[in-house]
Amino acid sequence: MPRGVPGAVWAIHSGPTCLYDAKPEDLLPRIAAQIQQQFESLPISAGSVVAQPSPNTLRGAETNFYADASEQQFDVTMFGQKVHVVATPVQYTWNYGDGTVFGPQPSMGGPLPQDRWGEKTRTSHVYADTGDFQVSLTTSFHGTYSVNNGPPLPIPGQGQFSAPPQTISVWRSITRNYADDCNQNPQGQGCPGVASPR
Repeated sequence: MPRGVPGAVWAIHSGPTCLYDAKPEDLLPRIAAQIQQQFESLPISAGSVVAQPSPNTLRGAETNFYADASEQQFDVTMFGQKVHVVATPVQYTWNYGDGTVFGPQPSMGGPLPQDRWGEKTRTSHVYADTGDFQVSLTTSFHGTYSVNNGPPLPIPGQGQFSAPPQTISVWRSITRNYADDCNQNPQGQGCPGVASPR
């Protein structure tokens, strides 16, 4: 008689037979209760911060920032079951390092061709001061999970993950006009090899 199953009797069957507890536990509610915590502990990459221009930009000019983030998939085991998790980036929060925070918002931004650097974009920023600034990105991911190749189910809430900060150096530009013609006066102010006045 199988242990733990009252009143059970042996019977002859052709082929393998599974013996189980009279009240088997449905693991889906336990997995559902643990999946959010498991989701936030996965090694999800928040992506990276990309700046244009970089690593130097100018004070008072638009600096285009965008996130390089993508969907990621993981296979984990929970309570002895195979769980497939898909993490999709959905929102981005930018900290530009000068006290300005933008987001959370849905745009990851995108690259501009070099001849358009300096244009305003949804995720660009203008620095009012010179110096080195640490730009950080927090990416919020929505997740789904499926148990033993079952249908994908939504993970409640979102997981937030931070990208490594990127240093941007903000410089100032100086424009000077000179009246000298370097061909006639090679030692004139602004000519190559002549020190500029401070």
